[in-house]
Amino acid sequence: MPSPYPLPVFHFSVQWGGTRIGFSEVTGLTQENQAIEYRDGFFPEYSSIKMPGLRKFSNITLKRGVVKSDNDFFKWLSTIKLNTVERRDLTIALLNESHEPVMVWKVHAAFPVKVEGPQLKASANEVAIESIELAHEGLDVQND
Repeated sequence: MPSPYPLPVFHFSVQWGGTRIGFSEVTGLTQENQAIEYRDGFFPEYSSIKMPGLRKFSNITLKRGVVKSDNDFFKWLSTIKLNTVERRDLTIALLNESHEPVMVWKVHAAFPVKVEGPQLKASANEVAIESIELAHEGLDVQND
């Protein structure tokens, strides 16, 4: 019998094709269908009809702590040349207490569009975090 409680978000894994795979945050697992509105001049109603249009996927942002000599984000970003880039498929999994996936997002043909370094602050007491923003061509969700 399934648990009546929602899944917590703090135990997850990301397989992204890089060497170090520990991330502190993943955002942007969003997909939507855009609506198309249409009305012809002879339509008896004075409003438009709506129908499903194109699917749209948000960019995904991955965040992790900065580690000395780990330049995977910047190396991937540097693969961008005119109309070419190294694309990667990602697997993002929400895990249970036995480290088994209970919900999985499969991201298709992702590539970096932005790498952001840490915010530096002399009075801060926190880990340096870097982030990478990824565009992609599709997102499949498996929730068994």
